[in-house]
Amino acid sequence: MLELSLLRENAELVIERLAIKRVDARETVGKILDVDLKRRETQKLLDDNLAESNQIAREVGNLFKQGLQQEANALKARSAELKTAARELSEKLDALQKEQNDLLVTLPNLPHPETPQGYLPEHNVTIYSEGEIPDLGENALPHWELTSKYDIIDFELGVKLTGAGFPVYKGQGARLQRALINFFVNEGINSGYLEIQPPLMVNEASAYATGQLPDKDSQMYHIGLDNFYMIPTAEVPVTNIYRDLLLKETDFPIKNVAYSQCFRREAGSYGKDVRGLNRLHQFDKVEIVQIQHPDNSYAALEDMRAHVTGLVRKLELPFRILRLCGGDMSFTSALTYDFEVFSAAQKRWLEVSSVSNFESFQANRMKLRFKDSNGKTRLAHTLNGSALALPRIVAALLENNQTPEGIRIPKALVPYTGFEWIK
Repeated sequence: MLELSLLRENAELVIERLAIKRVDARETVGKILDVDLKRRETQKLLDDNLAESNQIAREVGNLFKQGLQQEANALKARSAELKTAARELSEKLDALQKEQNDLLVTLPNLPHPETPQGYLPEHNVTIYSEGEIPDLGENALPHWELTSKYDIIDFELGVKLTGAGFPVYKGQGARLQRALINFFVNEGINSGYLEIQPPLMVNEASAYATGQLPDKDSQMYHIGLDNFYMIPTAEVPVTNIYRDLLLKETDFPIKNVAYSQCFRREAGSYGKDVRGLNRLHQFDKVEIVQIQHPDNSYAALEDMRAHVTGLVRKLELPFRILRLCGGDMSFTSALTYDFEVFSAAQKRWLEVSSVSNFESFQANRMKLRFKDSNGKTRLAHTLNGSALALPRIVAALLENNQTPEGIRIPKALVPYTGFEWIK
């Protein structure tokens, strides 16, 4: 959530920057400032009311001591009027505060000045690429045929058990999943991240704090009876560990790595681009999260980008890094890098990671603050990144490493899989 002070002091800047995300915020910003003015006026009336009530309370006691009962009773009557007015003002203030917050949460985060203009995938800027694109020849199989050939992932069985988008991993396919998870988590630990094993369901307050609600309500699985939400990413529970905390400056940096299953409805997704592992409702992912001092958050973002680069490089996959344009960025992000690997049989790039700095946007929602060296209370910055999401990584590994003898496992994974080939 944007800080209200930013809107008060730089309304035109907010409107201009949000236009990069293709959001026309002028009307909403105007409403927020109108409600804010009414709220502050009401707060002033309530403060004056309480000040007068306190003054009367002191005077009534003195009047009774002096035997001036008539004057004291007159003030008591006035005190009763003030209490009624205070109750009405408090109710009005609560309503205005709710109206203001309901408006504020509809505004996305401001994009960083380095965010490219645009709204289509082709408007994203490639800032780095590495690796050779494999030439598999005409007989190369896409991963959904390879998984059937080697009996390692069963999509039809998943349909029987649950529905489309819930595959069943078998034999070497299940072992490959487990190997990737352990590899990614261990690499995070080796880079100084503390491992967290979070819940797979969160409450409404947690989903709201990281920005999934209300923006992505329709994309989340909701457990109505208990009002819990299945997590779309470990970012949600891990970042919420620090909700409502007041940190010390010496607590930074906070670095967490977490494996979780992720659940996304992906409503409206269909067609060839979502076949096989390309788009799932349940999938495995390892997430890295940092809580940072505002002065250091962009250096931390580059550190996270380097970490994910190292993972993809060790998997021997051709990849590229994109700086996302404003219209392709998430609601909560200030600056995002996407990682894509090349899927040789599909002949297309597949997104496998987003690494983002949210600056103070999430911290403002979740009241995540710290005391700086001057004793001033400030909002922390939050960052996260996929390190990595498994489905499309597996798709690219299977496709790019297929040979007549079987599917070769990258050297970095062999200690984790216990085998060099899928046969």
